[in-house]
Amino acid sequence: MTKKSAPSRTGLLAGGNWIIDQVKLVDVYPQREQLANIRTQTEGTGGAPYNVLVDLAKLGATFPLLAAGLVGKDSLGDQILAHCRKLKIDTKYLRQSPQAPTSYTDVMTEVEGGRRTFFHLRGANALWSGADLDFRKLKARILHLGYLLLLDELDKPDKNHGTKAAALLAKAQAAGLKTSVDVVSEDSDRFPKIVTPALKFVDYCILNEIEAGKTTGFKIRLPDGSLDTVAVRHAAGALLQLGVRELVVIHFPEGGFARTRKGDDFWQMSVNLPAKFIAGAAGAGDAFCAGVLFGLHEGWDLQRCLETAVCSAALSLSHPSCTGGMKPLSAALDLAKRYRYRRPIEAAE
Repeated sequence: MTKKSAPSRTGLLAGGNWIIDQVKLVDVYPQREQLANIRTQTEGTGGAPYNVLVDLAKLGATFPLLAAGLVGKDSLGDQILAHCRKLKIDTKYLRQSPQAPTSYTDVMTEVEGGRRTFFHLRGANALWSGADLDFRKLKARILHLGYLLLLDELDKPDKNHGTKAAALLAKAQAAGLKTSVDVVSEDSDRFPKIVTPALKFVDYCILNEIEAGKTTGFKIRLPDGSLDTVAVRHAAGALLQLGVRELVVIHFPEGGFARTRKGDDFWQMSVNLPAKFIAGAAGAGDAFCAGVLFGLHEGWDLQRCLETAVCSAALSLSHPSCTGGMKPLSAALDLAKRYRYRRPIEAAE
């Protein structure tokens, strides 16, 4: 398929998982048949499109934000739609289905360190195929799709493209959109089968170090748990070889790394936050992604994109829910001025 030029395109269309997170802060993650105390409980957004669009709205993005997916015909579905409309997120393609409930996740977050464990109901997300999206009529500049591996219908095989997600991304590219994907972190061997086919139809691939390692086979952490910067670069190169057209971004608690199709590399360390600032890490990855996409849509240089990404991720850590801590971009960037960035990892050579 040939890409059509569409200079008038503007806005970000995000489709995929729409989830309500029930975030519970627990004193300790228990062993089986043991008890943990829930200290506090909050409700928040979950899923790649929901988190990214809310983050962009709160950061102050002025370009159109469009939602696509399925929620249940229930109170949680009504809640999601109302929230999006309040933030001026276009919900034309975010539909309600009577066939399944709205997806939700119980997020068990440990008070000490913010580590989290997820118990997830797939719900209506499992039914969404994106078949109702007419990319020729949609004027968005970027399609962000997530999460691969957690969208049952789109993860199914497709005889021409490998998976239905790959077919959807190919259709978007043919209409002139740039495409972006995110992946869920799961402990499985499904990454090559489901993620790899989609990469041939992806312009921007934004993954964390676990997902990048699972997709490419590289071990990105050394035995002592520290980041292997050589493996990070190799994984990014492998993702480009698998078909990513323009840009690979790999993020991790220490910061982020980007490699372009031309072979240019960019590193950015994360904000050196004090431990007391961190209330939960559930939304950090999507906040990072939102920062990158904000910059890519606006045509910023990649270093500025990464700085925006790590500052957005840092701000998200201030609240136990995924998007509850997000504020205007100026507040995110102020964190770097206040706390500075972490020291570089051995020059990343």
